[in-house]
Amino acid sequence: MATHDVFVFAHLPQGWAPAGRLSITQEREVLASRFAYGTRYIERPDAFEIDPVSLSLADKPRVRGAELFPVNQLTQFGGIRDAAPDAWGRRVIEAQRRVPANSLTEADYLLGAGSDRVGALDVRASLNDPAQAGATPIQSLPYLMDTAGRIELGLPIPSTLVDFFGSAPGAGGARPKASVRDETGLLWLAKFPAVGDSFDVAWAECCTLTLARLCGLTVPQVKVQDIGGKSVLLIRRFDRYWHTSGTPLPVDTALHDSLPALGLVEQRLPFVSGLTLVACDEFESRLKSYADLAQAVREHVHPSLIRSNTEELFARMVFNIFVSNDDDHLRNHGFVRDPRLPGWRLSPLYDVVPRPSVALERQLHLQVGSLGKLATLDNAMSAYSAFTPQRSTAIAIIRRVWGQLRQWRTAFEDMGATNPGVGRLIDQLAPAMRSLGDIATPALQAEIRKTTT
Repeated sequence: MATHDVFVFAHLPQGWAPAGRLSITQEREVLASRFAYGTRYIERPDAFEIDPVSLSLADKPRVRGAELFPVNQLTQFGGIRDAAPDAWGRRVIEAQRRVPANSLTEADYLLGAGSDRVGALDVRASLNDPAQAGATPIQSLPYLMDTAGRIELGLPIPSTLVDFFGSAPGAGGARPKASVRDETGLLWLAKFPAVGDSFDVAWAECCTLTLARLCGLTVPQVKVQDIGGKSVLLIRRFDRYWHTSGTPLPVDTALHDSLPALGLVEQRLPFVSGLTLVACDEFESRLKSYADLAQAVREHVHPSLIRSNTEELFARMVFNIFVSNDDDHLRNHGFVRDPRLPGWRLSPLYDVVPRPSVALERQLHLQVGSLGKLATLDNAMSAYSAFTPQRSTAIAIIRRVWGQLRQWRTAFEDMGATNPGVGRLIDQLAPAMRSLGDIATPALQAEIRKTTT
C-alpha cells in the first residue's frame, strides 16, 4: 500500500492556477483519497469548486486549511475522477509507456491524461510542472487513426507516431478517440472506427445527434470526415469557448457555439459527470435512475435552470427509449459550470448511438420508472413527476420528440446516410428505431396523438 501526492490545477480566465493537493492511497485498487484546497485559490473571486458534491466552496471557512474526503464513503472524488482517463485513455497511456494493462497507479493515469483533458482541470506532479502539449492538428487524423488501430490490436506504437497521440489519453469512454484542432483553432473530439463495428458508427452517431437537435435537445456541432475510406466522427468540444478576459460574456447564446476570432482567447468550462452529481461509484450506477439524476439537478444545478434542465432530462430519456440507446449510464450524462450564472447546468447531449435489436422488450441502463429499466413510454410516464409537476408538460415533450422521430428515415437521408460510402446504414439501424405502437399502450398513444386545442 502506498500514498501518492499530486497537484490539481484549475483553468481560470487568466490561465492555469494551482487549486490544491490530492493524495491517493492505493494497493491494487484505490483505497482512499483526500484533498486540500490551496489557501490562495480559495480566496480567488473566480475560483470554482473542483467537485460540487464533495469539494463544495459554498462554505469557504469550513474548507480553508482542511483535508477533505469524498462523500458516501467513496474512494475517489468524482470531479477529479472525471478528469482522469477512461478505458480508452488508459490503454493509450499503457501503450505509450509499453507497460501491461492496469499496471500503473491511479496517480500515473491522472498525470498521463494531458492538459487538453475534458473540463477545466489538470493534474501535475509538482506545482512547477508546466501544462503538457495539447491536441494535434486535424491534418494528423490519418496518423491518429493508424495509431488507434494499433493500440486496439495490442501492437506497439512506432516512435514516429507516439507524439501524434498526445491528446488521446484525456478523452473519455472506451472507443478509440483523440482531440484535434481545425484550421481555425476550434477543438474537436475525433472518434475513430473500432474493431468489431457492425455498422458505420460515426455516421450513426452523427445522424442520431442531429436528429436529437431537431427534437429540441441541446447538441454540440457534429460532422463526419472520410479518412482513407473510413468514417471519423468529429464532435465540437462543448467544454471550450472563445472570449476576451475582462469583457462581458454574451447572455443570449450558448458559449460552446462561440468561434475563434482576433483578440479572443480559448477558455474552459468545468465539467462533471452525472456519476459525480449522484455521488456514487461505477458499481452503484447500474442501480440508479433518471429520477436520481433529476434530483441531483435540483440539488446542484443553478436555480434558474432547474425547470428547463429537468424537462430536457426527461426528453433525453424519451429519446433514448425511441432509439434504443442503452449506453445511457451516468458517465454519459454531463454538467458544465457556466460562468455567467455562475453555476452548473446540464451539458449538451453526447454518446448516443442506436442499438439494433429484435427483442420486443428492451431496457435502458438507468432505471426509467416504476417498472425499472423497461424502455417504454408508459414506464417513463410513471415517473414524470420527478421531472415536471404537470402531466401535460410530460406528454407535450413526448409528442415533440415523437413528431420528429417518426420521420427518422427521411431525416437520416437528408443528413447523408445514403451516401455511397455509408452503405446500408438506415436498414441496419431500423431494428433500433421504435414506433409509438412499440413502446406505448393504446391509451397513452391516444393521449400523445391528441392535438392540443
